Amino acid sequence: MSTSLEAIDRAILRELSEDGRCSFTDLAERVGLSVSAVHQRVRRLEQRGVLRGYQGKLDYEQVGLPLTAFISVTPIDPSAPDDYPQRLEHLREIEACYSVAGDYSYILLVRVARATALEDLLRRIRESANVSTKTTVVLSTPYEARPPAV
Repeated sequence: MSTSLEAIDRAILRELSEDGRCSFTDLAERVGLSVSAVHQRVRRLEQRGVLRGYQGKLDYEQVGLPLTAFISVTPIDPSAPDDYPQRLEHLREIEACYSVAGDYSYILLVRVARATALEDLLRRIRESANVSTKTTVVLSTPYEARPPAV
């Protein structure tokens, strides 16, 4: 994010990252502006691409996806084109794909219903992208998706 954001825009972003369903009236009260000024600033932040959307937070256990894992991906053929994100985007169990520095090329955040589904997903990842994988299963999540220190 650019450092060119004004303090009031940062305050708006902080509030929206904690409660994306916050009304313009409540948001205006929280940041000390009029409703029309907040609406205008939010629209400008959206147009600039700083505020890219609003997302519901799910309880993954209740939606049937209690198993979370990180899958580290390494190409079997290092000379192959680096198009792994495109090769894997059809796999809906992959929530996020991070390009990383270090021993691996990418780390995938995945959510599945059970261990057998994870095993099947690993097979499909290897087949789709011709990669080797290393998996870390999440035992618990003390916190997640915390609002950033904007």
